[in-house]
Amino acid sequence: MRILHTMLRVGDLDRSLAFYTEVLGMQQLRRQDYPGGRFTLAFVGFGPESEAAVLELTHNWDTPAYELGNGFGHIAIEVADAYAACKEIKARGGKVTREAGPMKHGTTVIAFVEDPDGYKIELIQKKG
Repeated sequence: MRILHTMLRVGDLDRSLAFYTEVLGMQQLRRQDYPGGRFTLAFVGFGPESEAAVLELTHNWDTPAYELGNGFGHIAIEVADAYAACKEIKARGGKVTREAGPMKHGTTVIAFVEDPDGYKIELIQKKG
C-alpha cells in the first residue's frame, strides 16, 4: 500500500497550476474536465504518479473560493536547501510566511510558504 495523492479544492485552477508548476517546480501530470459535474481535476507532482504521491487540484467551476477550516495542517516538501528555496520561491512571486531556519525546540531547518488559496506548504531541508 502507498499514498497516491492528496486532494485540495482550489478557487482558480490556472492560478493554482501556475503556483505549483512555476513557483514550486512541480509538473502537471494530467488534467481532465468533467462538464457534466462542472469540475476539473488536475494532478501535479515532482515525479510520475506510479512512483510518487502527488497533489490533486480540484476546481469546482461554480465555487470561486473555499474556507480552509482549522483541521488541515500543511503539505510537506523536502528540499536540498531551505534558504535557497525560499529565495527562489520569492523570486518567482511566491509568498514565504516563515523564513528558513531551525524549527522551534529542534535543529531541522524548515520554512513555510503559502499557495494562492492559502494552503500552507512546509519546506523541510534534507539532512546531511
